[in-house]
Amino acid sequence: MTYDLAALRARIPALAAGTAHFDGPGGTQTPLPVIEAITAALSRPLSIRGDGLPGERNAETVVVETRRAMADLLGADPAGVVFGRSATQLTYDFSRTLAATWSPGDEVVVTRLDHDANIRPWVQAAERTGCTVRRADFDPATGELTADDIRDRLTGRTRLVAVTAASNLIGTMPPIAEIARVTHEAGALLYVDGVHYAAHAPVDVEALGADFFVCSPYKFLGPHHGVLAARPELLETLRPDKLLPSTDAVPERFELGTLPYEFLAGTRAAVDFLAGLAAEPGGSRRERLAAAFEGIEEHEGVLRDRLEKGLADLEQVTVHSRAARRTPTLLLTLDGHRTEDAYRFLAERGVHAPSGSFYALEASRRLGLGDTGGLRIGLAPYTSAEDVDRLLSGLSAFLGRRADARG
Repeated sequence: MTYDLAALRARIPALAAGTAHFDGPGGTQTPLPVIEAITAALSRPLSIRGDGLPGERNAETVVVETRRAMADLLGADPAGVVFGRSATQLTYDFSRTLAATWSPGDEVVVTRLDHDANIRPWVQAAERTGCTVRRADFDPATGELTADDIRDRLTGRTRLVAVTAASNLIGTMPPIAEIARVTHEAGALLYVDGVHYAAHAPVDVEALGADFFVCSPYKFLGPHHGVLAARPELLETLRPDKLLPSTDAVPERFELGTLPYEFLAGTRAAVDFLAGLAAEPGGSRRERLAAAFEGIEEHEGVLRDRLEKGLADLEQVTVHSRAARRTPTLLLTLDGHRTEDAYRFLAERGVHAPSGSFYALEASRRLGLGDTGGLRIGLAPYTSAEDVDRLLSGLSAFLGRRADARG
């Protein structure tokens, strides 16, 4: 398909500053239609949801339309789309709600590949309820986490498995559908962290087999908040802590307080923006999103090849992203050099490639990188070949400079 990178970049005002952004895994830059949608929502009458005055109707329309948009993006039922402040907050909320159904001796499975936001909430919930935590390991040499790695941790007492659909640190994309199958065979629920995954691949929650799938719109060109998708009938069985006067309807019973209507409007616009990247304008929004992500994956794949070939020419670089199926996110360490220094050197040259473990502490430690992590390079739909070349040139200059200093 035709991927019009120049037109896409022209609609992202922040790129005019000239920075080459490789910080997408931490949050993408925002397209103008998303900014305009947020502004429009705040410029019109806006009130608590209702069907009387214009402000009430505007709020109701935003919520309903954004649920539909996110359902189209995730292959979910709009009635099972829950909004929250962040993916972390939603995971904490659901960990507490689900833990209320556990008993001492029950078990939960987490993985060492995950962001801590899909580890710590479950560990803490298990500790409070007397449950056992089992950790599924990944292969640090390959970065792979398999269904067998999960199966080995399952027992007849397993109540929940929490796993990432894509590692925010090294990009590994575990076989979620297979993991869902073995999890369900054990009689457990599957909670999937799709925050990094949803930015790079088309999502079909039903095909993945996820009972819960959480993501963050600001990772795919939208504003800062969290979204969770689940089957409405599953949500009906859960009783979260809530205020007495607030509605008990699903999915609203899980949404605490007033929703950020302006950010929801921005999220709806982000989904439409992504759908608009499809080469052909026809078809449903869901169909156009599928076509758009085909183009995004192809574009990011070409750039990842370019990047990896360039890195292979730099002898002091070790790439820790090695899984066969992974996002265009690379974690690097530099022999004899601190990646924090490389980050600052690149930043002075207008290249943003951050250094750290990015809350994936267990993964970083398992890779032998401690809490320091490495230099993370994340490609995004708006990344250009020129950006990649600037990064490679900057890394080469950094390594060459340090070599000269030692000499």
